[in-house]
Amino acid sequence: MKLRITIDGKAYDVEVEDAAEPVALEPLFSAVQSAVLPTAAMGASSDFDETKVVRSPLAGVITRLQVGPGQNVKANELLLLMEAMKMEIKIASHTAGAIKSVEVAVGDAVRPNQVLVSLQ
Repeated sequence: MKLRITIDGKAYDVEVEDAAEPVALEPLFSAVQSAVLPTAAMGASSDFDETKVVRSPLAGVITRLQVGPGQNVKANELLLLMEAMKMEIKIASHTAGAIKSVEVAVGDAVRPNQVLVSLQ
């Protein structure tokens, strides 16, 4: 079958054959793997202090970390950046404190409500 396609205003004639059987394609990306263990479900422990964690507002990928364990942060200080729906999302601390742990690494795919940073 002959087709004509236009790319950036330039026309191309192409010939396409109908494949008798589906062609298996190699995946373009390997599965994203994290060295971080899954976080506990919200409300799993009655003594868990939600004010001491910063959670992901939506699903995305961590692109930059601004803090590390032991670092003191102020309220509204930038903790990390994530990309979601082709937008850069700034994640800030909602309270002042010291960073207890950073639960994600650059390149990690995160879920909504996943714990990103724990404060002391």
